[in-house]
Parts: sequence; structure tokens; C-alpha cells
Amino acid sequence: LRANPASSGMKRMIAWFATNHVAANLVMGFSILAGLAAMTRIPIQVYPDVDFPIISIAVPYLGAAPEEVATGVCDRIGERVQGIPGIKETRATAGEGACNVSLTVFQDADAPAVLNDVESAVNAIETFPEETEKPIVRYLSLTSVVMEVAVTGPTDERALKELGQRVRDDLKALPGLTQVALVNSRPYEISVEISEQSLLRNNLTFDHVATALRARSADLPGGMVKTEAGEVLLRTRGQAYQGEELENLVVTAGSDGTRVLLKDVARVIDGFADTSQGLRLDGKPAALVQISRVGDQSIQDVSETVRRYLSESASMYPEGVELTLWQDQSVMLRDRLGALIDSGVQGLLLVLIILALFLRPHLALWVAVGIPIAFLGAIFLIYWFGYAIDAVSVIGFILALGMMVDDAVVVGEAVHVAQRSDRGQLAGAVEGAQQVLVPVTFGVLTTIVTFVPLLLAAGVLGALVSSAAATVICCLVFSLIECQAVLPAHLGHRSTRIPLGEFGITFLLAAIIAAFAVAPDFRTGTGIAIIAATAVWAAHRMGGLSKLGVAFAGLQSRFESAMGWFIENPFRNAVETTLRARHLVLALAASALVSAVALLASGHLPLSLSSESEADRVVARVTMPVGTSEADTQRAISRLTAAAQQIRQELAAENEEPPILHILSATGAQPSANESLGGVAQATGSHLGEVALQLSPAETRDISSQDIADTWRVSIGSIPGAELTFSTTLQGPGSDLEIRLFGEDLGTLRAFAAD
Repeated sequence: LRANPASSGMKRMIAWFATNHVAANLVMGFSILAGLAAMTRIPIQVYPDVDFPIISIAVPYLGAAPEEVATGVCDRIGERVQGIPGIKETRATAGEGACNVSLTVFQDADAPAVLNDVESAVNAIETFPEETEKPIVRYLSLTSVVMEVAVTGPTDERALKELGQRVRDDLKALPGLTQVALVNSRPYEISVEISEQSLLRNNLTFDHVATALRARSADLPGGMVKTEAGEVLLRTRGQAYQGEELENLVVTAGSDGTRVLLKDVARVIDGFADTSQGLRLDGKPAALVQISRVGDQSIQDVSETVRRYLSESASMYPEGVELTLWQDQSVMLRDRLGALIDSGVQGLLLVLIILALFLRPHLALWVAVGIPIAFLGAIFLIYWFGYAIDAVSVIGFILALGMMVDDAVVVGEAVHVAQRSDRGQLAGAVEGAQQVLVPVTFGVLTTIVTFVPLLLAAGVLGALVSSAAATVICCLVFSLIECQAVLPAHLGHRSTRIPLGEFGITFLLAAIIAAFAVAPDFRTGTGIAIIAATAVWAAHRMGGLSKLGVAFAGLQSRFESAMGWFIENPFRNAVETTLRARHLVLALAASALVSAVALLASGHLPLSLSSESEADRVVARVTMPVGTSEADTQRAISRLTAAAQQIRQELAAENEEPPILHILSATGAQPSANESLGGVAQATGSHLGEVALQLSPAETRDISSQDIADTWRVSIGSIPGAELTFSTTLQGPGSDLEIRLFGEDLGTLRAFAAD
């Protein structure tokens, strides 16, 4: 029989690292330093960056009905883009005053070439109505919204928008913030209302006024004049930016010096566009400032910067102005990172206690230390391959945690058995690691092979699952390196000059880990850990630690004897019984497998791609029939808001901390439906509206978000002519649980409006 060359090489590598513990320490040091350095640079975000294979075409057609938009714009775009190579699907939406077309592109298509072909085809259309504006063609982009800040105070719309713009500019000036926008506010607009009588009185026409505005409200270059002192650039500055400047524009001038100004023939209104957009927070007019993450920016850094700004904003703005944090999407990521850290800390504590009881404190110490070392090395690999820390990759860390512990425990147990056979400390470490080399290596490789197909998955879902798969693979790779190269070297060289002794240092580490496991936050855990470490050192100085070590050795001896008896008697008898009745055992296993498949196929065991998590917002979206007046939509929004306020008061009286913190109502748009899609214009119209409830943290309230949504829905009932969508949403996209209610037909809408 010939030995496998790969296996022999791996065994020689284990022996070399075990006998050269300096090299093993260098590998450990590299893992720690590289991991810590990567943690300061690796991007931290809510979800992985996803490239949507969708081309968006937006064509404004102001003042047109949906039927006119469909026939005059959408149909003509569909005819032109049909047949362009690379387009998988075309969807067109004709709304009031705008046409939006979405083109789904094949994954293997040349995206830039398809975009150029689509843009050329759309720009070549010459049969659009004259009133349409220039088409906007671009790829759909995902805007990673981190948080939103609601600004309240002024009741005047212009003053409120100016204050919102000031807050936006102040936030954008902060280091680390690059994308800050004021959303769902009416744009500025200067309208000119021309009087027909004034035109006739001054012998003018509408075209005369329009031509004068185009010609005289402009900044024009005037060339260059060379002088002895140098060159002088000439420029005419006549662009009017305010209503007063437009009013004084000259429409026509007579030969006798008389002039007709714009204010003589028209009324200039310096205000806002005639849209129904508006926001109210807790009943007060509000402006919403949206902060997004760009590139490799860390979501935690962005959140901390904004929160620090909000804490210092009281002295920066006039009295009565209030800045309210509406949502912070870093909370979900922080919760998942907290779950990962809690799992890791609890796992380390269990490994220390169980291995110390089963094996030896020295072995338990190094096995436990190897787990965070492997994690740091995995973080370095994740950063090296261009991935990030997000809510999906955290799931990968949690999945890999148990596998990493298994590898270290198997190697540690094999080393312990070999060292008890009188082979010596170093030789036992080498022989034990070599004995489990094949099962440990192939166990890791088979798991990696299972996750490799997820790296190759296509589409948006593939981009999401590949992040978790890459995280698991990186963790397993460094786990294998640590348990085969570093761990045998540490278990093969035991120092006899440990200040607290072998038991003392293990007990100290267990006390520190337990302090962080029971503490509610890191600061409290640090304080408890310092107290625990001081107590352990004081016990050592007074001799109490050695007595505790002797007592633990006796407990360990009795525990080991009991486990040995259990293995040699009940467990061995059970194994021998199953081997004798192997046909019965196989039949039972087959029946269990068939039962599991039948349970899943029958639908009694629900199947979901995402687990249910407690939400932090409840959103009710209102969609009225197209053409509904702003007043009718506002009545529906007022009804939703009044019901929400009543529920808020009732829950506040029943709970110490109110479950509903804030109520945000929006008219003319649905901000939550478009908060993550930066490549598509937000749908607006007098028929749209939304009311959102911001809830207190899930751990501080006794009622679930779904119960609040159900209570709210029942209290409202049915709104005639409206489609209501109630959803409980997490902080982040793709986490809605929707309950749809369809109202009655449009014929009953007027009766509701009359009430």
C-alpha cells in the first residue's frame, strides 16, 4: 500500500509547525494583526451591493392623463425598444403626467452596450407629443439609505423647506457624509399668469411674452477684450432667479422710451410646483432629510456621525425647531452583529467549561483562543476578496461558528487521547493532529463544496446568498489552518511558569468571558470583567485559587470516571444492539426520511426564504383611483392618522413606555415604497398617500408590530374607493408583510367625501 502524497505532505506540515512553534506563533500573529487591520477598513453596510439588471426610462408629460401618456409615449417607446438584443422583459407604467418603462436585461448581456442601444432608440423617437420633456434613460441603482431626519418647527412651507435645505447642507458638510437629500417636498416653481386683457391693451401676444422671457432671462457671454493690463472677459448677467426679478423684465420698448414690463401684463407667482406632496410628523408640517451610504462608507460611521450631530443641534437652530430621527437602518445590522457576538461569547464559554471538564484546562484554553483567531483571519480573507460585513454575511458567520468549534474540538480531543498514551507532550500533539487530519480536512472540504454553488448563483438573489457563502468558506479555510498548524504547536508546548497556573489562567479567561456574556452592553461588560479579573488575582494572592483548583481537579476526576462508565456500559450496549438489528434501524431511518419529506410536501411545515423578525415600523399605503382629488385623498389620510393617534394613546396608557413613538403622514407620494431605488423617479400624484408609525425597540415593548398593524387595520375598516396596504417593515428593503384591503368602486367615493 502506498501512502497518499497529499496526506503525507499535510502530516509533515503539521509536524513541522508543531516543532517550530515560532512559525506557528507568526501565523497566529498574522491572523490577529491582519484581522484587526481589516476590521478598520472593511465596509459595513445593511445589505450587499446589488446591481439590478434593469434599465429605467422616464418621460415626463406634464398635465396629461394616463390614457394620453400610454398612447402618446409608452406605446412608442415599447415599439422602438422591442427587438433590441439583451432585453428580457419590458414593463411600462402610464401615470398622470409621466411614463415609466422598465427593461429587464439578461444577466449575460453586455449591459453598457444594451444601455447605449436603448438610449439611442429612445432619443431617435420624433413622434412624441410636443409637451413631453427629454427622456431620462439610466440603469436602476440601489441607494443604501442609512437614516432619515425629520425637521419640524416652521409652519410656513417656504420657511420649512429652507430650514430643511439648511439641515441638508449642514449634514453634507460633516466628514464622512456625501449623499444627503431633501425628499418628498414640493419643488420651487415660478409661474407666470398672463392676462388676456393686458395683452390686448398693450398690443401684445402670448408669443411676444414667451420670446421676451427666453431672450432676456439669460446669462450670455460677451467675448473678450484685450487691454494693456490683461484680458477682460465680458458677460451679461440677466438670468432671473426670483419672482421680483422676473416682474421687472422688459417685454417690449417703444421708440418714445416707454417700456412694458412683465408685471404690467402678467401676475408672477414665486412659489412651488402644483403638486400635492407634503409631510406631517405627529401632526406638524415636516421636511424629511435622507442620508445614504456611498461606496465603501461604513453604515455605523454614518449613523454615529448623524446621531452626534443631532445631539448637538439644539444650539444650532432657532427656538422651536426640532430634529427627529425617523429611522436608522444600522439598528438591524447592529442587532445581528450583537447576535453574532453573543453567540461567539456563549460558545467560547461553553467550550471552556465543557473541555475543561472532559479534557484538561490547558487544552480548553487553547481551543477557545483559537476560535477568535480563526474569525480574525476569516475577516482578513473576506476583506481581501472584496466582500463586506452586512446583515447577510453575519448570517454566514453565525453558520460557520459551530463548524469552527467542531474542528478545534476534534483536534484537541485527539491530541488529549494521544498524550494520555505516554507518547509525550510534543509527540502526542503531532500524532493526535495527524490522526484526525483526513476526517477534519474532508469535513471542511465537503462543506465548502456545498457552498461553492451559491457563489456562482446569478441574479439579485445570487448576489445576496453569495455574501453568506463566501463568509462561510473563508471561516472554514482559516479554521482548518488554525486547528492543523497553530493548535498542535500550542498543545505540544506547555509552559510551567504560568503566573496563575494552568487552572488559574483558564478560570480567569472563563470569568472574563462570562462577564461579557451576562452584561447588557460592552461598557458594562468591561467593568464586570475588570472586577472579575481583580477578584481572581486577589484569590490567587490569598491562596484561595489553588484550593479551588484542587476542588475542580476532584470534580473533573469524578466526572471523567462517570463518563467512562457511561461509554463502556450503556452507550456500548446501545451501539451493539443497533448493529445486531441493523435492518430494523435502516427501516426506521428510511421511514423517518419519508415522513420528513411528506411533512414538507404537504405544506404543514411552512417554507420561507427569510425568517420572521420583529419590525420597527408599521406602514399604511393609500392608493386611490387615478384622478382622485387631493381633498379626497387627504380625507383618507386624516382617517388613518386619527386612528393611529387613538391607538397610540391607548397603548401608551397600557404600557410604561409608549410602543408608538412617532406618526409620519405623507400626501402625494409613498416615500417608503421608493426609499431604496435611486434609479427610478418616485411615483407622485394626488391619489397617493401614506401613514407610517415608528415603534419603540422590540425588546422594550410587549406588543408585536403585527398586532399593532392588525389593531390599526380593524379600527379603520374599509375606505371606499381606496386600496390600503398595511405592512410591518424592518429597517431595510425587502422585509414587508403586506395585508391588502380593496375599497369599493369609485361611485361610492363621493358619498364618503360628502361625509
